[in-house]
Parts: sequence; C-alpha cells; structure tokens
Amino acid sequence: MAANGDILDCLIVGGGPAGLTTALYLARFKRQFAVVDSGTPRAAWIPTSHNIPMFAEGIAGKDILARARTNLEQYGARIQAGRVTGLRKQPDRFIAVVEGNDGSTGQVAARRVVIATGAVDIEPDLPDVPNAVQRGLVRYCPICDGYESRDRKIAVIAYGAHGIGEAVFIARTYSRDVTLLTLGQHLELDPEQQGRLDEHGIKVVEAPVESLAMENDRISAVNVAGKEYRFDVLYSALGLKYRSDLAISLGAEHDPSGSLIVDSHCQTSVKGLYAAGDIVRGIDQIVVGMSHAAVAATHIHNHCELPTEDEPGGA
Repeated sequence: MAANGDILDCLIVGGGPAGLTTALYLARFKRQFAVVDSGTPRAAWIPTSHNIPMFAEGIAGKDILARARTNLEQYGARIQAGRVTGLRKQPDRFIAVVEGNDGSTGQVAARRVVIATGAVDIEPDLPDVPNAVQRGLVRYCPICDGYESRDRKIAVIAYGAHGIGEAVFIARTYSRDVTLLTLGQHLELDPEQQGRLDEHGIKVVEAPVESLAMENDRISAVNVAGKEYRFDVLYSALGLKYRSDLAISLGAEHDPSGSLIVDSHCQTSVKGLYAAGDIVRGIDQIVVGMSHAAVAATHIHNHCELPTEDEPGGA
C-alpha cells in the first residue's frame, strides 16, 4: 500500500542490518514504505560477531539478517528482491527505477529515501583464492573479532597509511606478533610511520605472495620470495568500495572515498535523502548502522507530513 495516493512515505534501498532496522522502525510507526534489496549484504560475510549485545556466544551475520527479516515480517512487511538502478528528485518526491530479480522493471515514488546499500571490501589478490574475504578465509574487521584473535600470530594485508594504521591498531590492542603484507606494493615510510611500526614490533613483508598453504579450510601460511610465513589469522585492510552512486548522482555530499556525509538526523545534503550503515562516513559496525537507522526512521516519521525545502512552505 502507499500513502498519499501512489507516493510512499519512504523507500529503503538495501536489506542489510541498517536497512532492515529502518524498516522495522517505520513499520512500528505505521508508515507506508518499501524495501528493495539486491541480496548481497556485507553482513552476510560475518562468520561470528561477538560485538552485538545480548548474544554472548556470538552470532553469524546470516543469522542476524534472518532474525531481522523474521521480525519485520510479523508487521506484514515484504522485501522486494531487486536493485534500484536510478533515482531522481522532484519537489515533493523521489522517483526510483527498480529492476526486479525476475527481470521486471518499474518505478516507485516516495517522499523520503533511505540509502542503506553499504560497501564492499576490496578483495586481496591472493594466488588461486578468489573472494577470500567473502568466503571467510580472510577476516576484515578486527573491531568485531580481534578479541578472539588475541595473542595469536596475525597478518594484515594492506599498504599505505591506512594499512599502517590497521596494523598498529591490532598490535597495540590484541597481539604483539603482527606482520604487514603489502602484496608487492612498496611501502613508503616517513620517520613517524617507521617509528610507529618499530614501537609495536610490526614486521613488514613487501614481496608478492607466491602461494598459500591451507589447513582445515583456512589459510595457515603464505609463501613469499621462497620463504614460508605461518599465521593464525589474516586480516585484509585494503579499504572499501562504497555503494553510494545513487546518492552521489543527486549531489549528496561525500568524502573522497565515496562514503556519505550526513547530519545529526542521518540526512544527507540532499533534503529527504537519508543514509544508514556502512555507507555513512565513520566507524563500520552493525550497532552503529542500526543506530543510524533508528535516528533516520524517527526523523522521517516526524516529518512525513511536512514539506521538504523544495516544496512551498518547506524549510
């Protein structure tokens, strides 16, 4: 059903934890909304998270998503499988082009839109192991599961200032045995950066990885320049590709990496366009994305009947 004739109160783009939490709040506010999900949430890659309160034994990303969907469905909400391939703004609404997974194409009109499309980790180029992050062979979030890796031999796949920062974070927090693998990228270090690596005893291996050793469905060793390095855990810190094209196409403010900049209501610089989850500049955590969703959904509910700044009387 739609409010205001054929216009929804809100369109939610993305069905990860942030998008589903937005939908839950709007359902309980008795708003008319739609969720379009491509079915590729980053959260599904999480083997086990111990950072979600009330799950003392940890919970897998797929279980988080399944529980969120089940919770939402009790309010009669349904998730449309597909992709929003275009988004344009009119004074009183947004018009989205939706391509369904069944090949159908249609349009959805909504007064507000929440972009919760998240991000995708840049996969490391490891020999004969495609999609290592998605398959769980390489971890990507030491904030989430670094505690479980404490005092173990850890490799960080990264380069540049970001890679140095990630290695230092792990070394000063969880382990004194950290190696930075740059996969053939030369690491240009200034004195301050070298000092940080030295302070935490972080080793640097710049040569490309030639081959891998697998044990019990995990990477146990890497072979570099004829030498074998054995590790208990590998983390990839090569950065993210933000799925922010829809918002940027409307002129939403973003940082150089493509993550969106929002205000205290999780609204982008485009009035009526909100963002929640990993796509927002800041810390990438499920609980943070869910808080974005709660803030955005409540602000949307409180302003649904009010005009936007593009409409007469809007502010």
